[in-house]
Amino acid sequence: MNPSVKIFSGTGSQPLALKIAQRFGAPLGKINIQKFSDGEFQPIFLESIRGDYVFLIQSTHAPTDNLMELLLMIDAAKRASAYRIIVVIPYYGYARQDRKDKPRVAIGSKLVATLLEAAGANRVITMDLHAPQIQAFFEIPVDHLDSSAIFIPYIQHLKLENLTFAAPDVGSTNRVREIASYFNCEMVICDKHRKRANEIASMVVIGDVAGREIILIDDICDTGGTLAKAASLLKEKGALSVRALCTHPVLSGNAYENIENSVLEELVVCDTIPMRQETKKIKVLSVADLFAIAIRNAYENKSITSLFIHSQLKK
Repeated sequence: MNPSVKIFSGTGSQPLALKIAQRFGAPLGKINIQKFSDGEFQPIFLESIRGDYVFLIQSTHAPTDNLMELLLMIDAAKRASAYRIIVVIPYYGYARQDRKDKPRVAIGSKLVATLLEAAGANRVITMDLHAPQIQAFFEIPVDHLDSSAIFIPYIQHLKLENLTFAAPDVGSTNRVREIASYFNCEMVICDKHRKRANEIASMVVIGDVAGREIILIDDICDTGGTLAKAASLLKEKGALSVRALCTHPVLSGNAYENIENSVLEELVVCDTIPMRQETKKIKVLSVADLFAIAIRNAYENKSITSLFIHSQLKK
């Protein structure tokens, strides 16, 4: 008898998890996250998962309760004799802490990987890690999905002429180059210098944008400062319009105001993190289909590679 699939969600990703379960064709599993007056919580599976493939969906965005909740869910599933425990992390928090770039700092993304393994995870499915090398922090398989499968059809739908892609910083160059190559378009780079975290000291544009329709590509939109600054600079340099496509809408601090008051035509994001509020300039595309296919392929031991070819996805 083959193990069956059970899909569960933490409290931080319930809207997306419900969509994924519906696309997969299975009901979302019953789980209770019991919360105590001192702030502690305890996940309790309300159905048997003995011998099952258990998929736990939870993005690890702020607050850190989301990460701790996921770790406790993994531990509970392990102690309930689940056959395999696959954690589905649409947004992998602490990914920006991926190296020791100054003395006496933690490497948060490595610590999170260690915690997930220690808790009992057998596999990880995630999307658009800030640095792809983070996969090497794990000793278990990692399926790293690519949001280009979501964004490329959307860009095609826009039917923009004189299209040019832009990297809002040097770190996004490889990601932008891949999409620019797909469309056989030029790309430019917005080179920025920071005084401190979340504060830009200066920015310059490398490349010609005059008379072009610009699409900025990035993995994370945090405060929105970089995108707003880049969009303004690109318009000053003669760009006809500027849009931004970012996978993970962290949107902390004054992000919503920064985006709304910017010269951006729109900001397109994925639903890897729930939106805190609605705004006219921010459009949300769902990753539910992509993750549902990834879950099915992981369960059936099929290749994940096909998910990187956008034309094979269901429209």
